[in-house]
Amino acid sequence: MNEIAQLPDPPQFSDEEMQKCRESGDFMPVLFEWYKFVGHICIFFSQLQRESPAVREISPIHFAILTGLLNRCARLMLSNLALSHNGRFGETTVLLDRCIFESCLKVNWLCHKGNDESFQRYLAGGLKTEIELEKIIEGNIAERDGGEILNIEKRMLSSIERHINAAGLSREEITESKNLPDVSAMLRDLGHDRLIYVVAQRLGSHHVHGTWPSLLLHYLEIDDSGGFSLRDHDCKTHQNQFVMIPLQVLGAVRSYIGYLIEDEEAEEIVGLLDSIQEEILSINSKMAGKDFQSAE
Repeated sequence: MNEIAQLPDPPQFSDEEMQKCRESGDFMPVLFEWYKFVGHICIFFSQLQRESPAVREISPIHFAILTGLLNRCARLMLSNLALSHNGRFGETTVLLDRCIFESCLKVNWLCHKGNDESFQRYLAGGLKTEIELEKIIEGNIAERDGGEILNIEKRMLSSIERHINAAGLSREEITESKNLPDVSAMLRDLGHDRLIYVVAQRLGSHHVHGTWPSLLLHYLEIDDSGGFSLRDHDCKTHQNQFVMIPLQVLGAVRSYIGYLIEDEEAEEIVGLLDSIQEEILSINSKMAGKDFQSAE
């Protein structure tokens, strides 16, 4: 497609620069640029126009959901770049990683299913909470003498109404829709094994919920006496985060392109995505060193 020609060139590194990374074990200067490039790829392809001749016919609301999720991934990647560039906020980038992972998964799952019911379940999943809040507000109003409506309630009800109208669903359709499958079920639908769920979702939950492993990793230190002290503001983003997130985002963009664009037109784009993935995996292989050799 002509749009590919408008993309910036991918990062280039000399043999000397790569050798320096291998010697130091620090591949962050390289991974940082590739991470940035993948974020650019994500936002670029999320801006493909629904009216483009290469794009198959798709519901406007389905298109909005997929492009919105990809935009979310790209924006959160940008936030991670801003946070991590000075060697801090590693405790925060892992939180954003979890959000990016779930957005990528939803893109993959929705494109895999590709039916109206799945997109409706996605919409209804968020709007059921809105309807519950709406009922609570309306109940509070009904209990007041004369049914007085507070300004804050009026604003909240208007916001809920706007969200529901934008989805194009009735309240009955929302309440009767099946819930979205959980992350584990989505991953099974996509053919992934349990390891992906444990690593990406369950371990990621530590950082969201503040479990003991999360405290030990980012917020506490064990001192020489075996006691605990508060950790300083010095948490770095791990190199692996700059591998896994770009690979997940590339997978989501690949699913989106495969769903949105006719096979022949999509082939060139998928080839580009595959080449980026191969480059990141190559860097990861160099970075991993002896990690996957026998420990005996």
